[in-house]
Amino acid sequence: MKVYIGLPRGFCAGVVRAIDVVELALEKHGAPVYVKHQIVHNPYVVNSLEEKGAITVEDVEEIPEGSTVVFSAHGSPPEDFSKARERKLNVIDATCPLVTKVHNEAKRYDSEGRSVILVGHRGHQEVKGTMGQTDMFLIDDREGIDLPDWDNETPVTVLTQTTLSVDDTERSIDAIRERFDNVIVRNDLCYATTNRQAAVKELTKLVDLVLVIGAPNSSNCNRLRDVAEANGTTAYLINGPDELRPEWLEGVENVGITSGASTPEELVQAVIDCLEPESVTPIEGAEEDVSFVLPKELR
Repeated sequence: MKVYIGLPRGFCAGVVRAIDVVELALEKHGAPVYVKHQIVHNPYVVNSLEEKGAITVEDVEEIPEGSTVVFSAHGSPPEDFSKARERKLNVIDATCPLVTKVHNEAKRYDSEGRSVILVGHRGHQEVKGTMGQTDMFLIDDREGIDLPDWDNETPVTVLTQTTLSVDDTERSIDAIRERFDNVIVRNDLCYATTNRQAAVKELTKLVDLVLVIGAPNSSNCNRLRDVAEANGTTAYLINGPDELRPEWLEGVENVGITSGASTPEELVQAVIDCLEPESVTPIEGAEEDVSFVLPKELR
């Protein structure tokens, strides 16, 4: 069996920053440091931080008054910040700067009198945070493209969740443009999302099977699997070698491996070691040199 690995893969700059924020907060303030929602969508990362003294919660009201809390990389609605003030919490915001950009766009275009449509997946933490910024209409491509019943001359601005499928998002945007005359579309898909999906498309030209390493609740990991399948290649999303099933590999000569933006590289290597391939060939893609500054509280 031969293994082909996609590049780029794994941690994006926003994930690196978020993990650094929690670790530095623990160094500065001591344990426990509370984390509102999983800091990133990967249990391996979450567990490793909890072993150092982080405590993950889903509601700000679960956090003892006066504690230090890190808000997750996915972004949080304004009500979470209000609750934190009421509880006199020391808030360190680890929201990915690319998600913060979407929040700022939502407020800006709403203030200009434009109606905002968000293309995203209902219930995802990033979507909850973005929709809390102002009134907007959500289009979830998994539910069909259900457009708002607005006049076709309504000035519309389209924002997107940063971790969606490039192709699915384009279909939603096309439908919006066909329906309304005055549409501004913001390019909100994250560079890491776009680059990793492009790498998967290249992998599918070479392999019989794609393994995406990452967590089942990770949007960008799920989209990598979807992209592989949309390009005609069987694909599975697994969190590590323990979830690998031998029957998937029967008759398979070439396996492609990639990982989502919140997946540690050691999990990728563990899967490769489990496969025991005769060769491992990297498939080069876009180069990434993005980095983000830390929140001012930790600089």
